Amino acid sequence: MKQYGAEFFGTFWLVLGGCGSAVLAAGFPGLGIGFVGVSLAFGLTVLTMAFAIGHISGCHLNPAVSVGLWAGGRFPASKLLPYIAAQVLGAIAAAGVLYVIASGAAGFDATKGFASNGYGAHSPGGYSLLAALVTEVVMTAFFLIVILGSTDKRAPAGLAPIAIGLCLTLIHLISIPVTNTSVNPARSTGVALFAGDWAIGQLWLFWLAPIVGALIGAAAYRLISSED
Repeated sequence: MKQYGAEFFGTFWLVLGGCGSAVLAAGFPGLGIGFVGVSLAFGLTVLTMAFAIGHISGCHLNPAVSVGLWAGGRFPASKLLPYIAAQVLGAIAAAGVLYVIASGAAGFDATKGFASNGYGAHSPGGYSLLAALVTEVVMTAFFLIVILGSTDKRAPAGLAPIAIGLCLTLIHLISIPVTNTSVNPARSTGVALFAGDWAIGQLWLFWLAPIVGALIGAAAYRLISSED
């Protein structure tokens, strides 16, 4: 239960920090942090939590990461569903807190986006479903390669949180204009439930693509890292 609690609180921090920066600070009049700030915020949530709870739960914070670590032989199947449940609940709780905060501003309307992921008319740059699918698969695949590689017993000890946090930052710098960047089904689910309507209708892609990408990334790392 301590591991599941760590995943709950870790994912809560990821969604509150990452999506919170997007909702509250990205476009703040005159002083907005923009895409770069939001990208850095997501990376910092993972970096800080990796140091805080990595020794407790492994700091997955992401159903796709848990699936990828299982596929990579690093995580038992028996813990997969409880981890995913804890991550999704943490994301929903954080989105609820963010909703309460954001709704304190006049004119707030969660249906306008609320940091939700989307494609087509709901992509920040108007990118197609195919573009969104390819982006999420490829970004998540490389995220898993970095996670598996930086936590490999042959990698420099103690530096994995930095590599993983910076990788997530880079992923956001690349893909926010395409999908608002998911690579994390829990993150997508939490805010989509409050945005409703189109965000829920498009949520399937942000479960399917990251999980497929995670499986590809795990397979790729196993291929290149074999000591045989």
